[in-house]
Amino acid sequence: MDNNMDTIVLTDNVELKKPSNVLQTRKKILCFLCVLAILVVCAVCLGVFLRHDKNHEINKHIRWCGTSDLYDHETNCRAFLSTNCNITLIESIPENLTYPDGAPSHPSIYSGWLQLLDAAQSTIYIASSYWSLRSEDIPVKDPSSWQGDDIFNKLEEAGKRGVEIRIVHQVDTKSQPNLDTKILEEKGLAKVRVLDLERLIGAGIIHSKMWLVDNMHFYLGSANMDWRSLTQVKELGLLTSNCSCLANDMSKIFDIYWMLAEPNSTIPEHWPVSLETYYNKDSPMPLRINGDGQGKVYLSSSPPPLCTHGRTTDIDSILDVIHKAKKFIHISVMDYSPTFLYTWPEKYWAVIDDALRTAAFDRGVEVHFMASDWVHTKPAMIPFLKSLAVLNDVSNVDVEVRLFKVPASESQRKIPYSRVQHTKYMVTDNAAYVGTSNWSADYFVSTGGIGYIINQTSPDAKNPLYSDTIQRQLEDVFSRDWNSNYTKSIWEY
Repeated sequence: MDNNMDTIVLTDNVELKKPSNVLQTRKKILCFLCVLAILVVCAVCLGVFLRHDKNHEINKHIRWCGTSDLYDHETNCRAFLSTNCNITLIESIPENLTYPDGAPSHPSIYSGWLQLLDAAQSTIYIASSYWSLRSEDIPVKDPSSWQGDDIFNKLEEAGKRGVEIRIVHQVDTKSQPNLDTKILEEKGLAKVRVLDLERLIGAGIIHSKMWLVDNMHFYLGSANMDWRSLTQVKELGLLTSNCSCLANDMSKIFDIYWMLAEPNSTIPEHWPVSLETYYNKDSPMPLRINGDGQGKVYLSSSPPPLCTHGRTTDIDSILDVIHKAKKFIHISVMDYSPTFLYTWPEKYWAVIDDALRTAAFDRGVEVHFMASDWVHTKPAMIPFLKSLAVLNDVSNVDVEVRLFKVPASESQRKIPYSRVQHTKYMVTDNAAYVGTSNWSADYFVSTGGIGYIINQTSPDAKNPLYSDTIQRQLEDVFSRDWNSNYTKSIWEY
C-alpha cells in the first residue's frame, strides 16, 4: 500500500482509497477559488444593482409597460417581423385651404385623436408643449374651435369612466397658462406634471406632441393640444395602432418625462436599465406594417441628457436619414436656422446645413426644402435659406427652396398663432422621418422632442401591397404641397 493512501472499507465491501494530503490541499484551494469567484460575481451584481437603482424615488415610478415579463416581451419584439402594426398618416388641413380633386388626402388628426380616445380602456398618457383645447382659452372666438372642445370633453369622459390620464407639459406662462389641465386635475380626472427643462439642464422646454394609449396605440406629430392645431394650422402626424412593441418603446420616453417632472427631480447619472432601448439607427425594430409591408422603425429623442442607453438622439436620426439618401431629400418644417435661436449670444450651428450641402454636392442628391411664410416668420431664416438655395447655381447640383403660405380670411387673421404650415417631416428615397421639432440648434440640444423614423422596403413595386408605403404617402403629400398655389420660391420673398 502506498504510504500516502489509507483504505476505507464500506458496508457493501467496496474499498475506496482516501485522498492523499496533496489532493486534499488541492481540493481546499479549488473550493476557495470557487467561493472567491462567487463573491466577485455577487459584488459585480451588487454594483450593477446600485448603479441602476441608486435613486429609488425615480425607479419606483417605472412601469413595466403592460407585460409581466419585460425580457420575454423585448425578446419577442426583437424577432424579425414579429409584429404587425397599423400606421396611418394623418393631417390637419386648415379651413379654406383647398386642393384640386384627386389630390392626396388623409384622415384628420381630429379623427385620429378620437380613435385613440374611443380605444382607451386603461391609460392615456399625453406629453405636449402646452394645452389650449377649449375655445375659452383665447379672447378670439371662432366656430372652428368645436373640434378642440370635443376632444377636451371626451378626455373628461374617459377620466370619468376610470381611464388613468397622465399629462406632462412645460412650465406655465402668461400666454400659455394651461387652464385645460388645471380643470382636469381639479376634477380628479388627470394627474398632471410640469417638466422644467430649464431647471434641469439650464435651457429649453418640452416640445413633444405625443399620445400613448393602453401601451398599444400612440400618436406622434406636429399638432399641439390646441384647437387651432385641428382646424386653423396645417399639421401632420402618424397614428400607430395595435403595436405593443413600438408603443412599449414610446412608453420609455414618456416615463422619462414623467419622472423628471417630479418636484426636486434630477437627471440621474445612470438611467435605469428598464428605460434602455434595443432600437436605434443601427438596429431598428423590424415590423410588418399595415399588413404585409416590411419595415424597420425606431424612435429618437432629444435633448441628449434625456436619452438612455441605446436611444438615438433626434439630431443623429435626422443626419442618418440625410446621409443614407441616394436620390432625393424633401423637407417640410415651419422654422429653419443653422444657429441657436433662443440663447445669447447666438451661435452658428451648421450641422444640418452641412449635411444637406454635402448630400447635394458630393452625392448629387436632389434637395427640396419647404419652410413656412406667416406673420411670425423669423427674418433671419430667409438669408440662410437663400444661402442654401444658391447652390442650385452650381453645375450638377439640384437644391431648391420654397415657402408655403396658408391663406387667411379677415376673421382668420385675428386668430393668434394660426394660419401656418407647422409640419416637421422629411422623406427620402428610402426613409420617412416625422418629428416634433423645428430645425434649429436649440430644439436638438436643449429641447424635449421625439422623432419617428420608418424605412419600408418595396421588393415588388408593381404589387399594390408595397406601393402605398408611409414613405410613398409622405412623398405624395410633399409633392402636393410643393406644387400647389400656396408656395413661392425663396427668391420671391
